[in-house]
Amino acid sequence: MRREGFLCISVLGVALMMMMSLDMVGVKVEAATGLLPPAKPPLIRQYYKKLNTCANVESFVQFQVKKYWDNNRALTPKLVKLLYTDCMVNGCDASILLDGPQSEKTAPQNSGVGPGVYLVIDVIKRVLEARCPGAVSCADIIHLATRDALKLSGAPSYPVLLGRRDGFESNAASVKLPSPSISWQSALAFFQSKGLDVQDMTTLLGGHTMGRTHCSYILDRLYNFNNTGKPDPTMNKSLLESLRQTCPLNNTKRPSQQVAFLNPDNGKDYNFTNSYYKRVLANKSVLGVDQQLLYGTDTKELTDEFATYFEEFRRSFALSMTRMGGIQVLTGNKGEIRKNCRVRNKS
Repeated sequence: MRREGFLCISVLGVALMMMMSLDMVGVKVEAATGLLPPAKPPLIRQYYKKLNTCANVESFVQFQVKKYWDNNRALTPKLVKLLYTDCMVNGCDASILLDGPQSEKTAPQNSGVGPGVYLVIDVIKRVLEARCPGAVSCADIIHLATRDALKLSGAPSYPVLLGRRDGFESNAASVKLPSPSISWQSALAFFQSKGLDVQDMTTLLGGHTMGRTHCSYILDRLYNFNNTGKPDPTMNKSLLESLRQTCPLNNTKRPSQQVAFLNPDNGKDYNFTNSYYKRVLANKSVLGVDQQLLYGTDTKELTDEFATYFEEFRRSFALSMTRMGGIQVLTGNKGEIRKNCRVRNKS
């Protein structure tokens, strides 16, 4: 599989090293041609160190993340969900952190993030404000914390380009993420609308190798696929039986309160592995959009590749996370650096 017709997966690691080398000598990230985050913003590595505003920001964040991750490994998929929703809705501007009765965090699609993750971000922000007042944006904190949590779960450490500023607006109505039962064609169109490509989509969906989903998102596959009154015929029979026990139709709990593991092979371990792709090939995907990866030529080829070669998945994941981190960012005079991630600055 080739990215946009010219970049072979096997050179992804080299590409990342090139990006890091360019940045280390002061060249802006947009110098790295087609491997850039799609919006090509002037984000750079070690932004706060170079500006001498918070040289040890990455160490401060890493320490706090490790402390909370040791207590609850579910922090990793929750942070990934937080970052993904923030970037794929209105751009990577930390708008998801703002409080309010109609804020993004109140949208049904974000109910799985949970208050604990917001509290972790709050703690990190307070630590940074005590050491580097008014220096580090909440948007950059999300990206650093997610990278560090992913690394603890087994993902590769990748360069987080910094310099984002925080947005002013947060609106629940703007949270229009694709349905988990969407076709791969529609999913790809959504990713492409954000400047990402088929390799990014297939790679980032691999984040479903850990975490949980609400039963309400899979009931259609279990009981009424395409309004047939029957389950999805492509789903592995043993998985179907297991999920029906976890997500029964008639239950005292509402479907929005019931949850199932996205990758039963991982369960509560929350490890970053390529077993997600192996499950796709075996028709054992929990979400419909994941199983749809088999129906596109490019997505099927990438699924085969990642299921066979874990290191290829790790390299591609590192690059796609960096690319997603550049979607519609605010820099320079745009946006602000919030003192409290939950509210706009009074000025």
